[in-house]
Amino acid sequence: MKPRRHAAAIVAVLALLLAAPAMGQGALTARQSEALAAYDRALGDFKSILAERRRQIEAKQPLPNLPGQALYRARVAVISSYKDLTDAMPSRIGRPNKFEIPPAYFDADIEPLVDEYGKLFDIMEAPPASAQDSPTPFKDVVDLAVAIARAKGLAPEHAETAGRISLGLFFAETNGKQNVRNARSNTYMGSFQTGPSEDRNGQRKWEAIKGEIAAIDPALSARDDKEEARARGTDHRFNHWTNVRNGLMNAHADLFREIPGIVKTLPDPIDQMKLFELIQIVPTPTRSALKSGDLLNYGVSSPTIMKHLRNNSIFAFGRADRARSSASYREILAAMWLFNRKFERAMAKYAEIRPR
Repeated sequence: MKPRRHAAAIVAVLALLLAAPAMGQGALTARQSEALAAYDRALGDFKSILAERRRQIEAKQPLPNLPGQALYRARVAVISSYKDLTDAMPSRIGRPNKFEIPPAYFDADIEPLVDEYGKLFDIMEAPPASAQDSPTPFKDVVDLAVAIARAKGLAPEHAETAGRISLGLFFAETNGKQNVRNARSNTYMGSFQTGPSEDRNGQRKWEAIKGEIAAIDPALSARDDKEEARARGTDHRFNHWTNVRNGLMNAHADLFREIPGIVKTLPDPIDQMKLFELIQIVPTPTRSALKSGDLLNYGVSSPTIMKHLRNNSIFAFGRADRARSSASYREILAAMWLFNRKFERAMAKYAEIRPR
């Protein structure tokens, strides 16, 4: 065979070999075609709304009410439709991603889109000009939680656990950013994302134990007096100290007493943080689960509760997850994988604040 013909034959054989897997795979099934088309639509919609918000912000155009809601829904649709796609075509499951989302739910190739998503939320949720920052926002969270836990009668070891858990809540609610607004809600604001009534309730509860706090930690009490004076006449949710204090007192302080038992049931610190985050999301069933004596096997089946979980990225992605009508707390904690990265960051920050 002449060299040119030989080369041409090799090219032809290689072309056949490269085409063989696709040919052998055959046509997509109806379910696969539907899943692929749904993902492509969701991805296109996500890119479109990202570009639209970026144009509006750069052109300094007025944003719609709740400007982050469409972005959030578009991101959920992308993750959901990708999970449906990988359920239909497991070969589409790819490499790990920097967000630590299970690869069956997320294509690592679209990481830049989620980076842009985060940047837009940073802009839309920037604190108001009147916000009162703290130079030590992470330490404040830990110090307040530890003092509150001690006032509730916890031993030092378990009071420190309360501090670590509370730092996790700060990262879960705002990624550790103080005094932020909320692009998806006109009600919940500040470092701990509280509503006006929750903030007032937390302040009333703080006043009830302030004397005990002063006896336990006079320096912290003096700092509180300064921050209270500083925030007077303003929305306390936009003073980092008072919002963290009131948020902890409103929802979590009374449950600090349960920490010794929680630690025995959930030895993993990240699971402990997840449980307290559930106090933010679905407080009533979570308190019932704690009282049941069988936390991990306690089940919820209320459609309203399942809806609240889905609205907070738990059982929210893909048809199989969204079809669930009930779940145990063991399953709920396992489904909170989107919080893992935030809690890992909180653990690292806690180690800086409270080195052994």
